[in-house]
Amino acid sequence: MTASQTEPYVGLRSYSREDHARFFGRSGRAYELAVKWQAHRLTTLYGPSGVGKTSVLEAGVLPMLAAQRVDVLPIGRLSHGSAFPLAAMPERNPFTSALLSSWAPGEALTRLSGLTVNQFLRRRGPRLDPYGDPVPVLIAIDQAEELFFDFPHRQAFRDPFIAQLAEALDDNEDLRLLLSIREDYLARLLEHEERLSGGGPPSAVRLTPLREDEALAAVREPLAGTGRSYAPQAAETLVRELRTVRLQGASGPTSYVVDSVEPVQLQIVCSSLWKSCPPDVTVITPEYVERHADVDRSLSDFLSRALEEIALEHDLAPEQLSEWLRDTFVTDLDTRGTAYEGETQTAGMPNSVVKALVDRHILKIEVRAGSRWCELQHDRLLQPVLRGHVGTARARPGTGQVPRSAPDFLRVAEQVLADGDLALAEEHAQRARRLCGEDDLRTLAEIESFLGNRAYERGDWPAAEACYKRASQVYERLRDTAAVARSLAAAGRVILHQGRTGEAVDELRSAVQRVPEDLNVQVELAVTVWHAGSPQAALPILHSVLSVDGGTPLALQARGEILADLGRPAHALRDLDRVRDPEEPATLAARALALAELDRVPEAVAELDEALTAGRDQGLVAYLCARALHRMGDRERADQVARAAIRPPLTSYQRRILADLH
Repeated sequence: MTASQTEPYVGLRSYSREDHARFFGRSGRAYELAVKWQAHRLTTLYGPSGVGKTSVLEAGVLPMLAAQRVDVLPIGRLSHGSAFPLAAMPERNPFTSALLSSWAPGEALTRLSGLTVNQFLRRRGPRLDPYGDPVPVLIAIDQAEELFFDFPHRQAFRDPFIAQLAEALDDNEDLRLLLSIREDYLARLLEHEERLSGGGPPSAVRLTPLREDEALAAVREPLAGTGRSYAPQAAETLVRELRTVRLQGASGPTSYVVDSVEPVQLQIVCSSLWKSCPPDVTVITPEYVERHADVDRSLSDFLSRALEEIALEHDLAPEQLSEWLRDTFVTDLDTRGTAYEGETQTAGMPNSVVKALVDRHILKIEVRAGSRWCELQHDRLLQPVLRGHVGTARARPGTGQVPRSAPDFLRVAEQVLADGDLALAEEHAQRARRLCGEDDLRTLAEIESFLGNRAYERGDWPAAEACYKRASQVYERLRDTAAVARSLAAAGRVILHQGRTGEAVDELRSAVQRVPEDLNVQVELAVTVWHAGSPQAALPILHSVLSVDGGTPLALQARGEILADLGRPAHALRDLDRVRDPEEPATLAARALALAELDRVPEAVAELDEALTAGRDQGLVAYLCARALHRMGDRERADQVARAAIRPPLTSYQRRILADLH
């Protein structure tokens, strides 16, 4: 008899819902979380990085709720893939866009773009049980700390997104929100807790490392059905070893036992032990554990690989990173030390590197008296850090080769971007471009799109245009029609920003010809035709879109804005009232113009002030608000508002219309 070769441990990845049959050790916390999520408007799950929050949600809570009278949406996320051409997307809240896409992954972007969180949920209709009674609607956002990462291009969208969540909760008394967040970002979330909880009692569950009994369950129980098991005291031997810290101090070797086990470390060691077992080993004895479960070696290998990867990603020498880790986070007494996290650096190391170390479960951050302090994730890492072995982990598993290919560097660029180092991410993508050959066109197209996105986000329109055009050419060679259209639409957007309206229209028409069923691209074409100076010609395009799907928010908004521009305020408000988005400054600005045309001045002023607060530097917002101010007789302020438009600046059509008003 031989054991199954299917590994029962997941290693470094999180458990998924499909893994629930081998997920053990967290049943108590999963039950507590499931109960609180159903009972409270707002529930927060928090804990340090790597403690298993995603696993508890996916493999613990969701299967537990399957038999309940509840409606559970897929676990939401707040970030998109990095190769999608951002300029091809409507200028909407990126948090909203990512969340709705994760809730409805199979739905066309044309149906999601322009929707707020509340509009999306209302569109689903009431959720009823077989008896016609309403059931709780459970929504969750995992890794909610992404909301508080201080990326400049996302900061302005944070508060409006939180307002959307609060609006949805206010509108539906059966809605329940769960936010899973790293503990070091909890204080940032608490600033918004009252708004999200509606003044009611919020609930929270803190996830901590595994207790001894939980660790024993996580070691033993996954082996059920594999044809292999632990002999008496074998699992206890393994867990005791995971809890034992051994150090070689100046006065000789010392050891002590800690109270808990880090889930990541347990998975690393158990996975290594499983792989060491020959097929004919069906019972893992304490003696086998003592001989083959070398915890220090497994953790040292894990640390070495992680440091090599991070060093490669951040252009550091692995030895430099290893020495910094040892000198900063291990005291002279061989205990864990701490370092204050500054605005940009921690003990001389860029914070993007620190974030990577936290994401790899090597460091953790704690907030003390309002300041952020870093330390090793667990005492069990002290010995591996002191050993400081690096230098062999650059090789990809099973190849012995250094990861220097274009896909490798694109992956590194994406990781560094997630760590917050935008300039270094672009450097790695440039390296990927130089290495990419004709035999990997897909990667080349993704590199160009990645670089186009970085240029677009910093407002470098010519660079973004060049990248998106190159991406479209490569996708053309791949015969990926949809990707070609997205890239052309992105190029059209940035060409329009540069004032070349006729060329922008040509790019968008080409995109529409490739994907005539993509309503988003048609809306973008209509908007471009309008900005090129032909608002009357733009309207039939939008009428056509709305004849196909009368509820397309982007088309309704665009038509309402154009009608306001054409001096048809009643018709404009009819469209804008159907899609009114409390966070979209262009919609507010168009409403302000329409209300001013109807001499509803107090309402127009309120809408105008809100629009300028959210989008003062946006060209379309400035144009519509300037027109509203002219209509209300405030020419001086209208001129000031028009001059503030920089992202993008006013088009020649908009400048001409404003000049004619003088």
